[in-house]
Amino acid sequence: MSLAAALLAGPSAAQRRAIAKAITLLESTRPDHRLQADALLTELLPHTGKSFRLGISGVPGVGKSTFIEALGLFLIERGHRVAVLAVDPSSSLSGGAILGDKTRMERLSMDERAFIRPSPSSGTLGGVADKTREAMLVCEAAGFDIVIVETVGVGQSETAVAGMTDMYVLLQLPNAGDDLQAIKKGVMELADLVVINKADLDWAAATRAQAQIGSSLRNYGHSGRQASHPHVLQVSALKSTGLAEFWAAVDLYRQEQVTSGGLEAKRRAQAQDWMWERIHSGLRQQFADAPAVRALLPEITAQVLQGQLAASTAARQLLNRFLETFKHA
Repeated sequence: MSLAAALLAGPSAAQRRAIAKAITLLESTRPDHRLQADALLTELLPHTGKSFRLGISGVPGVGKSTFIEALGLFLIERGHRVAVLAVDPSSSLSGGAILGDKTRMERLSMDERAFIRPSPSSGTLGGVADKTREAMLVCEAAGFDIVIVETVGVGQSETAVAGMTDMYVLLQLPNAGDDLQAIKKGVMELADLVVINKADLDWAAATRAQAQIGSSLRNYGHSGRQASHPHVLQVSALKSTGLAEFWAAVDLYRQEQVTSGGLEAKRRAQAQDWMWERIHSGLRQQFADAPAVRALLPEITAQVLQGQLAASTAARQLLNRFLETFKHA
């Protein structure tokens, strides 16, 4: 049975192995593997697009993994199949994921209706792994109707997940900061829903944070992805309280987006952005691998470091050398 056929065959142990194998193939940098991955995605594409893609972000310590496990268990009890793509910081030695979110979602990982895949960020900015989009398509083709992307948790740079999911949820802590903290540009302004997690630690502080963030977003405007300001909710993932209210807000948002046509338009725009992102990434890789560039790079770099050559001039010289290789090809 082919890898695509195993993915499409329905829930089974063989399908779970096929999903893991497919994502490993997608993450490979070998040229022959990239060709196989492209062929696989082309075969799977007609079977994708039916899930709801949920991005979960927040600073380290906010309880993302605990929240996602509680939410995943809540959802599978209601008949959903849940895939979690958890992005962790990369080891500088092995390149693997350092934290291993799967070990922190033990109960969810043991349920056959859920699939958890921790992936190293590998230096990719934006809090997501380089092949997160492709991995989402694999999970959708395998029949998971809820796909959750958990970002690496590095703060205000985590905006890439907003450009690949249907709804972007930002987790906050009680006593997380003043009004200026609440209206930071970047992550906060992109959130479709803000959740005050660990509310059980201090219900009064959580209530203040909920009111403060909601008021700030209303007063200062919201340039995010929906017309109204995002809702702000309280939950306690540890005690599994507030999850029903959270999912009701998610479901309402999804219905509004589907009815208005916003979801379809958003996905079209995301697909176009994804194409250009891959083009830029491919060009960067070709530039770095070009023999002419690699031969000139040490000398140019030394001149820049010694203050003998402006960085902009150095970049232009390297780009010209790169382009010359195509002229003579």
